[in-house]
Amino acid sequence: MSGSQFEPACRCCDRLANFLDELRNEYPDYHCHPVPPFGDNDPDLLIVGLAPGMHGANATGRPFTGDYAGILLYESLYRFGYSNKQQSQSLDDGLKLSNCRITNAVKCLPPQNKPTGAEINSCNQFLAAEIEALKPGAVIMALGGIAHNAVLKAQGLKQSAHRFGHGHQHLLPDDRWLVDSYHCSRYNTQTKRLTETMFHDIFRQVEKLLGQS
Repeated sequence: MSGSQFEPACRCCDRLANFLDELRNEYPDYHCHPVPPFGDNDPDLLIVGLAPGMHGANATGRPFTGDYAGILLYESLYRFGYSNKQQSQSLDDGLKLSNCRITNAVKCLPPQNKPTGAEINSCNQFLAAEIEALKPGAVIMALGGIAHNAVLKAQGLKQSAHRFGHGHQHLLPDDRWLVDSYHCSRYNTQTKRLTETMFHDIFRQVEKLLGQS
């Protein structure tokens, strides 16, 4: 499946576009537009989340920046050599990613953090283009089941043949790999559904697939 490059002025989804219009009036200092991918343009690792957070990426304009979900993610990226800093706070904080790129299945903040199926499908063209640009042998880390399913859709693969599960890995076209992790959300980390050790183990799986260990 081919797709289109990220469009910063995209208004494909009326509900999301109208919601962001309202938020720009309420929060004039917030980004309140589709949030672009962030990181290396030619990475071995692509991390796919669900959607921007209200007071995180929707405010800052960078995935997983300014909200709780980014704490464990960026600390882990630093630990495994993908980031030059442990914390991602703003666009001008000097943080850079190396050999890693972060994106979302849905590029706009959805109301109640819940995109509809139609919105996920509409935005899938952009994820498809990102995956198509990856080199053979690259690894995609899906944070949660929705991101996992969006990756499969972008590749034209059946969900029934590639079930989501923490630590599951799936061979994709062009020898790319999909590795699943529970999302690093506040709920998952505070309830210990996802611990730091569990998340780091996912990064170790990525290292093995990339031949780095």
